Amino acid sequence: MLLVDEIAKHKQELIELRRDFHMYPELGFQEFRTSDRVEQYLKELGLETRKISKTGVVATLRSKHAGSSSDTPTLMLRADMDGLPIQEENNIPYKSKNSGVMHACGHDAHMAMLLVAAKVITENYADKIGGNIKFVFQPNEEITGAEVMIEDGVLENPRVNAAIGIHVWSPLESGIIGTQAGPVTASLDVFKLVVYGKGGHTGYPESAIDPIIATANIIQSIQIIQTREINAQKPTIIMFARIEGGSKSNIIPDSVTVEGSMRYLYAGGEDSAENPRRRFERIVKGVSEAYRTRYEIEFIQENYAVVNNPEMVRIAKSTAEEITGDRKKVIDYACMAGEDFSAFAARVPAVFLFLGTGNKEKGSDYPHHNPRFNIDEDILPMGVELFVRGALKYFQEQPL
Repeated sequence: MLLVDEIAKHKQELIELRRDFHMYPELGFQEFRTSDRVEQYLKELGLETRKISKTGVVATLRSKHAGSSSDTPTLMLRADMDGLPIQEENNIPYKSKNSGVMHACGHDAHMAMLLVAAKVITENYADKIGGNIKFVFQPNEEITGAEVMIEDGVLENPRVNAAIGIHVWSPLESGIIGTQAGPVTASLDVFKLVVYGKGGHTGYPESAIDPIIATANIIQSIQIIQTREINAQKPTIIMFARIEGGSKSNIIPDSVTVEGSMRYLYAGGEDSAENPRRRFERIVKGVSEAYRTRYEIEFIQENYAVVNNPEMVRIAKSTAEEITGDRKKVIDYACMAGEDFSAFAARVPAVFLFLGTGNKEKGSDYPHHNPRFNIDEDILPMGVELFVRGALKYFQEQPL
């Protein structure tokens, strides 16, 4: 039986799995029901399973071919598990039953695709692959769960040699597959800035030091970093997403707090010429001095860029073209979202792919993290095929 036909047999199961996960979303490191459901499914396939990093699950299909464990290549296939703190607004039969939590990013689809891929590989190709496969279900992708799994040994025993990750993606039309060598997601720094002034009466502003007007000027001035200081061919986004200050309309507050994020598709650390953090603080310092305020800044790097390995991209694009049958549906693609698959890609050759799920007629074109986010379920078999064909092609190209 052709692979595409084998996967098609499981389409209804794919949909049911995805909808079950969608109805019971759980936040990062709280994916207890999800984790149990995933592990039980993998155990029923006869795979060796273990829990890791509290709610993570790893299942290993070990090679039946001769060779020492150190000589046997191991490929990691990864799906993320966590939901988001969002109240779902979709009117669908499988709407989230957990108030205030929603699968608004597609992780429910990723788990379903990888579980069925594990089934197809285990039942049809276990005797044919020339290496080990680790099926990794990762908790807390939204807040760097990958690093925790790595610290807990997910890349060892057996040692992982390469990795593949897939993300369903509503900005791309359903059935389009996007990836490229080099950076494909942005580095993500979050910041918290507190501007301190001197509180007072709004009728006597000269007796106070107003942190609100200083903060407003900082927000405006920061925009020059991305529009005047960094090459437009090096995408940079600095966004203020939260402002808090004041208690009453006639009181000048003592302080204002702002929070936001910086994203960039290049190395933006201490050694880079661009260094958005350093530029950010330079402007904050200058404005604060002009307005007689003080400030404190805290930066946290949540993710760095996913950098795809060229050879893994070649394998993935060849696989994608086999699946779509149309080179025009396999495109070079990168985005400004953050993704902690970067932690895996920094340690082993890896490829991260975007599988288009945007279909306006089906209502699956809402952006990720939107309370109306949904997917085009007809693309689920394509995700399974990407995992399965990608794994088979990877092992075909490994030296014996």
